[in-house]
Order: sequence, then C-alpha cells, then structure tokens
Amino acid sequence: MTDKPMLLERVRRIIRLKHYSFRTEEAYVQSIKRFILFHHKRHPQEMGADEIRQYLSYLATEGQVAASTQNQALAALLFLYRDVLEIELPFIDGIERAKRPVRIPVVLTREEANHLISQLSGLYQLMAGLLYGSGLRLMECVRLRVKDVDFGYKQITVRDGKGEKDRRTVLPQSLTEPLRRQLIRARLLHEEDLQEVK
Repeated sequence: MTDKPMLLERVRRIIRLKHYSFRTEEAYVQSIKRFILFHHKRHPQEMGADEIRQYLSYLATEGQVAASTQNQALAALLFLYRDVLEIELPFIDGIERAKRPVRIPVVLTREEANHLISQLSGLYQLMAGLLYGSGLRLMECVRLRVKDVDFGYKQITVRDGKGEKDRRTVLPQSLTEPLRRQLIRARLLHEEDLQEVK
C-alpha cells in the first residue's frame, strides 16, 4: 500500500495538533498499522464498521489481548475515522469483548517505597522521590520547569497534565533541599554551555 506512510503521517500530525501525549501517539499509530495489516493492507477508506468489528473481535478471541488493549485499539480506530479520514461511522455493536482480569492492585507500603528510593542515587533518586512524594507522572516529572516549583508555598504546578489540565501538588519537605541543589547544578551547567557557545 503505497500511501500508508502518508496516512500515518496525517495521523501523527493531527494527534500533535490536538496535543495528545507522545505515548498516545505511538499507541494509536501502532494500533492503526496492525488494523491495516490484519486486513491485508487495505486502505481504511475502503473499510468501515464491519472490518473494525472483525479486527476487535479477533483481538479478544485469537489475540487474547487485555481489555485495555482492545479499548485502546477501538479508540485509535475511532480517532482515525472521525478525525483523520472524517468519516462518520455507525455505532459498532456485536464486538467480542476481551475479558477484564480481576486483580487486586499492588501498592508498595511506605517502608517498601522508601527502601526502593534509597537504592537509587543522584538525579534518579530525586525523580523517584518526586514521583512518589508529589504524585507526578513520569513525563510530568521529566518536563518539570524551574518556574513550576514554588519553594515558598512548598508546591509544584503541573502544566498540561493528563487531559491537558493544570494542577497543583505538594512539594515534600524532604525533597526541598535536594531539588534546590539540582536547580543550582542545572543552572551552572546551562551557564557553562552558554560560555562555550560564545
């Protein structure tokens, strides 16, 4: 199928315009690729609700995927048709659903979490502490900026978090000084880089 790369590039472009996360972009693109390959590289414009039903039912019965994987595939295909191809699909019923496993969530005790964090060092220990102590998601922690940290109020502002929402969360007292030191190190490194450029 010669125009598949063009289609997937359109998918990526529209996902970025809508400010979806990078992980969502990758998951949607992979789901759409697998859908196209399942139907022997037919273009999605030549297909519709029946092919989507067949594919999603196959994932549940033959592929034995988790319910969350099947739901993600459905979301990706609905996005493809609605937002990329601008095709209105009828309600898709009769899909064989993947069974949700009944699991009790695994949560570390405070002692276990502290022990795990204590095995790390440097920047990794600080990041793990922020993930645990401030409830940051991984990419929120990676994208944290100096202006998002308020030492006076002991809080962190998360910008453009899940659902494109801003929120505030606590800055644990135990991380205040390590975070200050990291910001100083980052500033000095930045100043050194500027000197080298000049």
